[in-house]
Amino acid sequence: MQGLAYTALLGASWLAILCAAYMPNSLLRWSLALLLAACGYILLTFEHASGQFMTFDAFISMLDSAGSLGDAFDQNGPAFVSALWPTLAIALGVGLAPGRALPLPRTLLYSLPATIFIALVGVLFVRGGDGGRGLPHSFVGGAYGTLAAYDEATRFRGARLDPGIAHTSAPAVRTIVLVIDESIAGEYLAINNSRGVAANLSDTPTGVTLSNFGIAASISGCSAGANQALRFGGTRENYRKILAEFPSIWSYAKRAGLRTVYIDGQRTGGAYQNNMDDAERADIDEFVQFDDVSMVERDMAIAAELAKLLADEDPKLVLVNKVGAHFPIHDKFPDEFLRHEPVLPRGDHTDIADTASRTGFGGTPEEWRRYRNSYRNTLDWNVGEFFRRLYAEADLDQAVIIYTADHGQVLHEDGSPGLTTHCSAEPLPEEGAVPLIVLQGRDLQGFDFARWAGLNRNRSSHYMIFPTLLRLMGFEHSGIEREYGASLIEPSKDPMTFNRRFNARFGAEPQWRKVEPGRLPQPPLED
Repeated sequence: MQGLAYTALLGASWLAILCAAYMPNSLLRWSLALLLAACGYILLTFEHASGQFMTFDAFISMLDSAGSLGDAFDQNGPAFVSALWPTLAIALGVGLAPGRALPLPRTLLYSLPATIFIALVGVLFVRGGDGGRGLPHSFVGGAYGTLAAYDEATRFRGARLDPGIAHTSAPAVRTIVLVIDESIAGEYLAINNSRGVAANLSDTPTGVTLSNFGIAASISGCSAGANQALRFGGTRENYRKILAEFPSIWSYAKRAGLRTVYIDGQRTGGAYQNNMDDAERADIDEFVQFDDVSMVERDMAIAAELAKLLADEDPKLVLVNKVGAHFPIHDKFPDEFLRHEPVLPRGDHTDIADTASRTGFGGTPEEWRRYRNSYRNTLDWNVGEFFRRLYAEADLDQAVIIYTADHGQVLHEDGSPGLTTHCSAEPLPEEGAVPLIVLQGRDLQGFDFARWAGLNRNRSSHYMIFPTLLRLMGFEHSGIEREYGASLIEPSKDPMTFNRRFNARFGAEPQWRKVEPGRLPQPPLED
């Protein structure tokens, strides 16, 4: 029955486009032609760039990443161009005056396109955005845009709640730092696997305790949702309401008397990243970006900036968004860190922080071999060298640094072809497998992270970070647990799942994928 209904909708959709092409009114016909072409172009460009159908979840992720359009075009120009030709064909096919009339009533010519489009929007609405695969791109793109506009128009727009948890004690340490790295597979770090790299991470200065919680589950396999939920304390049960209405980590920090600092290595010129907006920005005292620093040096600039902040005697919360190891990774390390070879071709991706495009990368087993070596070199630089410099330059005595990544990586260790590393419609467990480490200075009292890391190793998740930050700030424990769940310094009952449908809308529910550290693919001994 479902197949028959789908076939009927498919046929009706193409008939509706045909009716649009035979409308006698040239102004209306050309208006529809351009609208259909623009809507189809969005989906077609995505398909040419990624090799995958654009789901509604991916459409929302694209809107959330609109600030990266310039990078996407720089890296994915051929896909933008190749999608133009079928788009132009649709525009001309609908817009040009027909040679003869279609033997249908004029009222049907005008009403059928709108009727079928409304029906498609309705189908996608009741299916939570699913159901457009295989239908005309022009209609699906328009339906996605309509649903997104409805979602935006009906979303909560009131003032965010004030912090409602009692602040009962002084912050436990002078400087609290959350470092969110980009695209780091926990299994590729030496601290978690003997086959890993970036060994400098464990070479801590005297008096600094490193507590390794092992492999943790991320919030999502995509950057925007994971970062936003880390900043607002989204829980598995209530993340949509929390992200829309609850206070940010900045608001809590200010309530605790802390100065707030955001360090962003991925964007420049004041551009926001990962769903940040003006309202959130208003609670950040110091917003740091590196407009004049090359991409390959950004994480080193972050290490230097963080060392300066750690020397500052003002109590503060610092959140860091690193460059890390997002695709393209060809040029994210300097020549002197070319330790693992062969690597991907270098020199053409020096100014791109991140993009979904895989132009020039075919995803063959040999290319993935080169990718993994480039990835190892990137980790040696942007993780290993980052921490080596931080340890050498910073005074960590009065600090706690929580280090994790927004999501993990699929690196095709089994030789399988394909282009995906993360943010896929059917994610593999390794997309949600991230490192989780706490660095504890000698002046921190009452928080034995080393003990809890031993008890909770390979049993924790991102969802435990926000409660930990609030406890470090001095907020009341029971209130934290009631609103946000358990922290890292109590027994873990975490299911270790990440959200594979973060942008669930219109009654659709999130879907969860489990991370089992013992069953993750191992880094190959030789690449």
